[in-house]
Amino acid sequence: MRVLFITSIYPSEHKPAAGVFHQTQADSLQELGVKVDVVCPVPYTPKFLSVINKRYQEYLNQPLHYKRAGIDIYRPRFLAYPGQLKWSQPHKRFAKAVDRAIQERGLEFDVIHAHLAMPAGGAAAIIAQKYKKPYVLTLHGSDVNVYPHYSKGAMEAFQFAVRNAKEVIAVSGALAKETERLTGVRPRVLPIGIDMERFKGETLEEEKKRELRLQLNLPADKKLLLYIGRLVEEKGMRELSQAMAELDDRFRLVLVGDGPLSELMTSQNKIIQAGVVPNEMVKDYLQASDIFVLPSYNEGMPTVIIEAMALRIPVLSSNVGGIPELFDEFKNLLIAPKSDKQLRESLLEYMDEEKYPPSTIEFFYQKVTRFYDVTINSRKLIDLYKSLTNNSNSIR
Repeated sequence: MRVLFITSIYPSEHKPAAGVFHQTQADSLQELGVKVDVVCPVPYTPKFLSVINKRYQEYLNQPLHYKRAGIDIYRPRFLAYPGQLKWSQPHKRFAKAVDRAIQERGLEFDVIHAHLAMPAGGAAAIIAQKYKKPYVLTLHGSDVNVYPHYSKGAMEAFQFAVRNAKEVIAVSGALAKETERLTGVRPRVLPIGIDMERFKGETLEEEKKRELRLQLNLPADKKLLLYIGRLVEEKGMRELSQAMAELDDRFRLVLVGDGPLSELMTSQNKIIQAGVVPNEMVKDYLQASDIFVLPSYNEGMPTVIIEAMALRIPVLSSNVGGIPELFDEFKNLLIAPKSDKQLRESLLEYMDEEKYPPSTIEFFYQKVTRFYDVTINSRKLIDLYKSLTNNSNSIR
C-alpha cells in the first residue's frame, strides 16, 4: 500500500523538532510495510514582504527533496503571506504545490493522509478529488481550537477540509467533540502515540540522574522543572515565568524549544534555556528532570506528556483539551490555565511524594503503554486504509 502524507510541518535538518509526531507515525507505518511519501510544501513570499517576516527567508533553506529515516520528503514552494491563516487561507496554493510535486516526481499513492486541517487538509481535499483517491484527515488541536476562529474565511476553510474527508481522525475525544460541534462531522478517536520501545523505562537512580544532568550541563543539586515546546503565550509561558520568580532557589526551570517569548524567559537566573534540541535528546532531558510542566491554554493530545508518563516522570499540566483523558481518575492533579498562583502552589505540592505517589506514576505508565503505543495505533490506521481502498492484499 502507498500512502501520500500531506502536511505543513515535518522534521528536517534545518528544523529537527518541527512536526516530530508526523514523522513518528510515518516511520511506524513504513516499518509495518506501508510505502509513505511526504509532501510538505514550503512557503515563500515576495522579497519586499520577507523584510517584514524573516521566517520566510529561513524556510527557503529547506531542500526540495531529502530522505529522513528512509522516507522521501518533498518540499515544493508555494506563495505565502505573513498572517495568511488569519485572513487568506492558502489551501488552493498549497494544493498546487503538492500537485506539482506529484507530477514532477511521479508519485503514486492509494490513500492521501493529511495532518492538520489548514492548509494541508483543504489541499488534500482538492488533490483527492483530482486523483480520485480517498483522503484521511488527522486533527491535532490548534487546527480545531485556534485557527478556525480567526475569521469567517478560516472557519469555512476548516469545514471544507473536514467535510470532504473520507475519514476524520482526532487525537483526543475532546477534539472529536469540538469538531462535531463546528462541522457536524464526528471524527473517530485515534492518538498517534509514541515509540514505546524508545521511551518506556524506569526512573533513573539518583546517581545516574546526576551524571545525565552533568552531561547536559544542568545543575545536579536543584529541583529541575522541564518544559518542551514553543515559547509562546498560549503555552502558559508568562504564568510559568511568574511562578518561577516566586519559587525559592531550590528550583530551576529548563526550557527546550524556542519562540517569541524567549527573551522574557531569560529575564531571571532560575530559568535555563537549552534551545531546540534533536528529537533523540528529548528522552535525556525528560529523564534528567524532576517534573514536566505544560501550563497551556489549549491542547489536543500533547505527545510530550505521553513520553513523560512512559518514562515515569511526574507531569503538571493544565486541565485543557485532551489532557484530562490522559489523567483519567487523577484529574484533580490538573490546574486551571492562566493561573501562576495555582501553578506555583502545585509545583510545591508535587515535590511532596504523597501528592504524586509511585502508584499514581505507575497508573499513568500502564495507561500510555496500553493506549498510546504508535505501533498498535498504526496497525489500526492501516486497517482503516484497507477499508477505504478495498485492497486487503496490498500489504505483504
